[in-house]
Amino acid sequence: MLLDASASGLFPIAPTPFTPDGKIDEGSLDTLIARYLAAGATGVTVLGIMGEAPKLEPEESLAVTARFIAGFGRLPVIVGVSAPGLAAMRWLARAAMDKGAAGVMIAPPPALRTDDQITGYYRQAIEAIGSDIPFVIQDYPLTLTVQMTPKVIRQIVEENPSCVMLKHEDWPGLEKITALRAFQKEGSMRPISILTGNGGLFLDFEMERGADGAMTGYAFPEMLGDVVRLQKAGERDKAHDLFDAHLPLMRYEQQQGVGLAVRKYVMMKRGFIASDAQRKPGSALSPIARAEVDYLLARLARHDPRALV
Repeated sequence: MLLDASASGLFPIAPTPFTPDGKIDEGSLDTLIARYLAAGATGVTVLGIMGEAPKLEPEESLAVTARFIAGFGRLPVIVGVSAPGLAAMRWLARAAMDKGAAGVMIAPPPALRTDDQITGYYRQAIEAIGSDIPFVIQDYPLTLTVQMTPKVIRQIVEENPSCVMLKHEDWPGLEKITALRAFQKEGSMRPISILTGNGGLFLDFEMERGADGAMTGYAFPEMLGDVVRLQKAGERDKAHDLFDAHLPLMRYEQQQGVGLAVRKYVMMKRGFIASDAQRKPGSALSPIARAEVDYLLARLARHDPRALV
């Protein structure tokens, strides 16, 4: 099933689990898949920035992709294919689609600065991978340093019919969602799915601005799915109450440089993965930091029993 503009709900960004000696942990891949499905995932995204994709060999990337495709069955699997060169992007995109992926995600390289450079890059990327592959724009200026205005996103969408989704990770970015939905309402941009990232840090209001769901890797995917569901059901206060309980841990996880270490540590404690190891080069939590995360989990458990580990 190919990805289309109707995609919504919870698409976790999956970390890549490693053993302490740096090998891919296949057993943890299977556990991760099972836990995501139990959390109500409607799809999944692999080989994203938090998936340590640049540290994988091409064959490893394809093997991880195939494992998720097999485990998720008919649910869509999006594959991050961003690469310094278009040849590598094309190889992984075509190989992933041959395995049964629903679509691919493409981030702009950090060197892009002007609107023409950004839109030109996406034209070249789609020419390289093929216009038959549905793709997701990853808009993450905090890490990628590329600033995409709503008008630039609209141009990419209108010039490339295979664009079906935006992964929205701007910060602040609520007005961007509003602007894009206004374009859609006035008829100057065709409908696309908007899923949001940033560790879920603004999901509460992003849903109210018109997002269709979450695509991020916060260590409690159940909470992300619940907030999406509650907001869609019009239960605003319940959604915000649940979100607020998780906010201190989400904030801690957003620290640049250690965010993945926090996420993997919590996921290890929750039984999603066997080890919080990262493939080198990678960061690790100090004993003090681990104690702080444990404290936050204990406080969270007062409001959300799922935090009991």
